[in-house]
Amino acid sequence: MKDTNEPVEIGGFSDKPAAGTEGPEELRRQIEETRTQLGDTVEELAAKADVKGRAKARGAELKDKAAEAGHSVQGKAVQAGHVVQEKAVVAGHVVQERVPQPVRDAATAVVQAGRRNPKPVLLAGAGVVVAAGVLRRRRNGRG
Repeated sequence: MKDTNEPVEIGGFSDKPAAGTEGPEELRRQIEETRTQLGDTVEELAAKADVKGRAKARGAELKDKAAEAGHSVQGKAVQAGHVVQEKAVVAGHVVQERVPQPVRDAATAVVQAGRRNPKPVLLAGAGVVVAAGVLRRRRNGRG
């Protein structure tokens, strides 16, 4: 009589584990591993297919870069403004040292008069601009 614990073979198939496998538990583990890998692959493909989401992410990235560049430009502009201001102060001191006192006093008086009564200064300035324009046209042969 045959032992009942031995594998049974029916139609060329056997319930004995196939070569290279450990049995049903090993197959279940492999199936679960394959499902996990498949799920990961589907998630990756879905992320690549999400054009709108990728565009939003890229837009946010570019927005951050633009803000960063704006701050950099702003900082450079402030720094350049300080340099120009310092040079203007130095130039003012140089002019002040080289211009004779009577000329400085006269210039100060003109500026103060212009502040007190700006209309005549504006009219005189406009007259100078018109006269300069007329002279320039005559010199260039257009007048």
